[in-house]
Amino acid sequence: MTQTLTLPTPDDLHIHLRDGAALARTVPDAARQCARALIMPNLTPAVDSIEAVSAYRGRITAHIPAGARFTPLMSLYLSDNLSVDTVRAAKAAGVVAVKWYPKGATTNSAQGVADAAALDPILDAIAQAGLLLLIHGEVTTDGIDIFDREATFIDTVLDPLRRRHPALRIVLEHITTAHAVTYIRAQKENLAATITAHHLLYNRNALLVGGIKPHYYCLPILKTENDRRTLLDAIASGDPRFFMGTDSAPHTRHSKENACGCAGCYTGHATLPLYAAAFEQAGALDKLPAFAARHGANYYGLPYNSGEITLERCPQTFPDTLPYGDSEVVPFLAGHKWPWRIKESG
Repeated sequence: MTQTLTLPTPDDLHIHLRDGAALARTVPDAARQCARALIMPNLTPAVDSIEAVSAYRGRITAHIPAGARFTPLMSLYLSDNLSVDTVRAAKAAGVVAVKWYPKGATTNSAQGVADAAALDPILDAIAQAGLLLLIHGEVTTDGIDIFDREATFIDTVLDPLRRRHPALRIVLEHITTAHAVTYIRAQKENLAATITAHHLLYNRNALLVGGIKPHYYCLPILKTENDRRTLLDAIASGDPRFFMGTDSAPHTRHSKENACGCAGCYTGHATLPLYAAAFEQAGALDKLPAFAARHGANYYGLPYNSGEITLERCPQTFPDTLPYGDSEVVPFLAGHKWPWRIKESG
């Protein structure tokens, strides 16, 4: 049985750092485990201008711990305010991607996309600028079951969009279904996906059986056991179109533990230990280094990170709460004993 695993310093290619005082929690946690992270732009107001990107980057970098080598990769929010001129100027400003949120699909998505067909000029500009399009792939149509939103989006929105824009490089974010895995595997180019640790580790029973557990509530929602096992098969295959994106998304404890709890799991406290357990469950621990540090970099056209990080099989108990601004956050799997931890240097 493997006792340690050393991997190249990885990239988290989908993370929510939030803003303000929350950055004192999220940025050091991310920088401790990753060399780069792709920062989601769903703040209020949305990060949908070059000026907003620059200001947000500055607030993030101000919280990087001394001596840490961590680069935030910035994205723009695809809102009605996003112009073709902004897209054309984005790459020179250090932006690597544009994020599509269907209107009303998740946290701070009220400014998101309502009419996909109206976006063709912007999507053409994104492709021409050499930016990637990152998609939260769910429909929000009334009458569509929440467990069917991803599959419906793929069939009715994503596939027609890709036929209209074959040169557009797309990442389907935080996929959760066997349908998504099958669709991606059938495509020849310009489509990849991030997979979270929580969707690899748990199915919807964790959220619903024995009472509603708000700290397992996320969007896209946890799916069936068949879906989860298909995600495990995808990572075990070593297919380079699947790579690490945590979708770590903190909310204060009181925002989660109420009558209408916010969607999002804070996995950023233990990104790599969580993934290690998932890959071990898949019988593919040897595939974690490429998933975390190579596949995504290749798809984004990024140089590989220098340095290494080592995980060790040494049990730890996750804390019940963590400081979060002037409040607290309940980390994913709070109070659980976990088999893997990051090996401290020295």
